[in-house]
Amino acid sequence: MSALSLTWRQFGYEQKLFRRTPAAMFFVIVFPVVLLLIFGSLNRNQRLSQLGGLPFTQYYTPSMAAFGLMSSCYANVAGRFVYRRESGVLKRFRASPLPTGALIGGLLLNAVAVGSAVALVNLTAGHLLYNAVLPHRWAVFALLLVVASASFCEIGVGVSCLVPNQDSSDPIVWGTFMPLVFISGTFFPVPGSSPLSALASIFPIQHLVKATVAVFNPASAVGIPWGHLFVIALWGAAGALLAVKRFRWEPTRK
Repeated sequence: MSALSLTWRQFGYEQKLFRRTPAAMFFVIVFPVVLLLIFGSLNRNQRLSQLGGLPFTQYYTPSMAAFGLMSSCYANVAGRFVYRRESGVLKRFRASPLPTGALIGGLLLNAVAVGSAVALVNLTAGHLLYNAVLPHRWAVFALLLVVASASFCEIGVGVSCLVPNQDSSDPIVWGTFMPLVFISGTFFPVPGSSPLSALASIFPIQHLVKATVAVFNPASAVGIPWGHLFVIALWGAAGALLAVKRFRWEPTRK
């Protein structure tokens, strides 16, 4: 069987495993939609003066789509790699005839598929419930999805290599993710003059949020957001390099 066929089979296995884990499905797929419903309903008549009077729901819908994608491709990937390494699953997989590329490729392909699905679910919900305008530049949005999902998966694998054991997984993964989510303008715009915004601009989350909102903003004339894509891809490359240098198949020795 070819490597591509094996990767596709592993992707199918990952999909079944994901669907059979209700808690994972809720937090990855349903949770961003719940946030969209809550904050969208509370602020549906509000306009953002710092963004030219843009309706809050027109801002919040794409930002929640970006949040869902990041949750799947970063936090979920990092947590899964740590769990499988520390539980001995990766070690057993390595001893099997399944090629390494097919194993990792199937897992990452599942994360990309789930992240893209979460983003589309949020966009659909925002459009139907709050009349959020969908992007006119679907090709640009598709490019953004591909670059962001691949990059955040690479970052997730890289960060998983820094997690020493299973007990440290959630504090490190979510402790590095949620603070940056807040200061990057995911839940509400952060003034560009703020020191927090300057700090967040170093990291890829703010760039993904800004690029996604710009693609959906009817008043924006921005084409392909090359600057944002460059920063996101650069962090992805750093994550991939870290994963190559620090990846471990075996659990931490106690």
